[in-house]
Amino acid sequence: MAAVQEMLGLVRFTERELTVALEGAAKAMLSAQDKSVRKGRRTADEAWDELSRYQRFQLLDGLGDQLLPVLVSLPDVEVAPGTRPTFTDDQVTAAVEERLGGDVRGLKRRVLLQARVALVRLALESLPPRADPDALIVPDHL
Repeated sequence: MAAVQEMLGLVRFTERELTVALEGAAKAMLSAQDKSVRKGRRTADEAWDELSRYQRFQLLDGLGDQLLPVLVSLPDVEVAPGTRPTFTDDQVTAAVEERLGGDVRGLKRRVLLQARVALVRLALESLPPRADPDALIVPDHL
């Protein structure tokens, strides 16, 4: 139980922030794969809305295995209300390398590392600005 609490103490993103980050990366992947989005006939959001729930799940599940452990392992940073967390390239690269494993070597490892770093950057760009916890207003019916 202590290990679980210790792991939970490492999480600096809310569940909602992680979900939005994962969705943002998934939409970017979808827009790169979808020809009509690449040609500008529709937006990534329209392509996302046309996916079935199961198709969305498959896309999010595949990306979640790659992104979530890296996002959770990023170091603590101060985030002012109304801004997004920012990380240096070295911090992101170190977090990705930590999760990459030692079974991939050489050129394939470098390509995989660069691709995952780019994917994490996409997810971080999708994060919503941090809300001010003091400014939260809870409705009376809750």
